[in-house]
Amino acid sequence: MQSVDVEILGQRYSIKTDEDEAYIKRLAEYIDKKLKEIYTAAPNVNQSKAMIMTLFSIADELFRLMAKQEDLDRMIEEKTRILSGFLE
Repeated sequence: MQSVDVEILGQRYSIKTDEDEAYIKRLAEYIDKKLKEIYTAAPNVNQSKAMIMTLFSIADELFRLMAKQEDLDRMIEEKTRILSGFLE
């Protein structure tokens, strides 16, 4: 396990992880970007509220991507069944 130093909103964090350092830094950059978007939209929001708003934003992105993936998986299964029927 390694320790990766990242910076989010000017605050340094040390993340213990088995993941690649570049990957962890990309995650931190993404979180920092999302938090800055919240602060740009609502400059007077307190830090904990900004964190919650950022979590909801990232969770929303995740859920939308998971739904798209499920749709693609269903479409692939359907196409596979159709193509399998041609081979029989």
